[in-house]
Amino acid sequence: MDIRDDRPHLSNILATALNAADEFLEPLDQRPAALRPSSPEPMALPEEGCGGRGAIELFRRRFEAGLSGSSGPRYLGFVTGGSTPAALAGDWLAAAYDQNLSNDGDSIATTVERETIQLLRSLFGLGDDFEGVFVSGATQANTVALATARQWAAERLGVDVAQDGLWTLPSIPVLGGTPHASILKAVSILGMGRGCVEHMACLPGRQAVDPQALAARLEALDGAPAIVIASAGEVNTGDFDDLVALGELCRRHGAWLHVDGAFGLFAACDPDKADLLRGLDAADSVATDGHKWLNVPYDSGIVFTRHLEHQEAVFKAVAAYLGAGPDLLHRTPENSRRFRALPAWMTLMAYGRSGYRELVSRCCRLASRLGDGITASEHYELLAPVHLDIVCFALREADGEGERDVERRDRVIRRDRVINRLLDDGRVYLTPTVFDGRPGLRAAFVNWRTGDEDIEVILEALDAAVG
Repeated sequence: MDIRDDRPHLSNILATALNAADEFLEPLDQRPAALRPSSPEPMALPEEGCGGRGAIELFRRRFEAGLSGSSGPRYLGFVTGGSTPAALAGDWLAAAYDQNLSNDGDSIATTVERETIQLLRSLFGLGDDFEGVFVSGATQANTVALATARQWAAERLGVDVAQDGLWTLPSIPVLGGTPHASILKAVSILGMGRGCVEHMACLPGRQAVDPQALAARLEALDGAPAIVIASAGEVNTGDFDDLVALGELCRRHGAWLHVDGAFGLFAACDPDKADLLRGLDAADSVATDGHKWLNVPYDSGIVFTRHLEHQEAVFKAVAAYLGAGPDLLHRTPENSRRFRALPAWMTLMAYGRSGYRELVSRCCRLASRLGDGITASEHYELLAPVHLDIVCFALREADGEGERDVERRDRVIRRDRVINRLLDDGRVYLTPTVFDGRPGLRAAFVNWRTGDEDIEVILEALDAAVG
């Protein structure tokens, strides 16, 4: 089939896609939160295609029933938001407009991205000295931030690593209490090595770094450059590092402070939680994720830095056809870039500061309600206080069971049995974790669809999964 044959049918193809989306989203609350799909036999590449409408219908027949309700109200695994109606519309339009946000010279789309960054700075309370850019997710945002920090640290040691490489550098320590797995991935990608990450002691019963332990390590470095990773929303419990204390330590010892706020940065939206971010203005770089609490489709991370010159030293792309302007491609690993700012712009304009204040406040309240239900349960118990929007809990142990040193393997088996029963039940999806050596479960509330009525459903499903 000639691709041009579909051009007269474009409106019909888009209408078919709209109908498919509507039929998927309308009953989303009833769709299994997650499931075990049965994969069909792979198809060979056809010699003659079936056209755009035929391809949509073929996909639906073969695969749609196996898709999870991950954008629905009771998918509480990982930290996964849904897509607000405005964000979904923005994402469709981003595909339709098909702009390449590399250069400023041929489209106003880059202006939209710069304006969206300003909107997000305002939402998070970041100063105008923080420059920002969209990337594919928080992992990429952390990678860009650490590449920028690496450039800064290397220059402190007399090396332009973007030009001359890492080969003459000593290891640059990366210090944190509970750095996310993406930090380890980032330092591996950047050639710094996972071994450069040093896990500092945490405060008793917390997933927040002990400032005294960090102070002792920075003192021992005697002014050598170091990168400090602060968690603004630790992934297992939602705990926050003390950004004021860490910022003061980094200023005193000349260290770089990177704040990983993949979801926790949105605490700024809720007046009752905003104090958790006090001291954020001391950061040198900040990472966050739009497809978490902003509730835009996947492929949306944002990185902010107060050291744009170091960031552009790393990512600058030089070629005659690219021009020499202050283009966004000089801030990211990508040259060609999707119009991923548009869904964020749409949802911010559609719902404003008050909409996100209500969303963050509601999610935190729902997490507290689930935490209360876990505390009252005869089957489960909390492993950590509910700090923000994440509930970390485990199967309750019988009296004395901990003293009998029950095999960790048995605890894992019991935990996984619950997860598998929840998967078969379909009403709620949770992910496993380990907290303080104990196998547990975690629920993350970030979806705009989740409401009070879902808490009872979740608790009922959890109780049923024990039987």
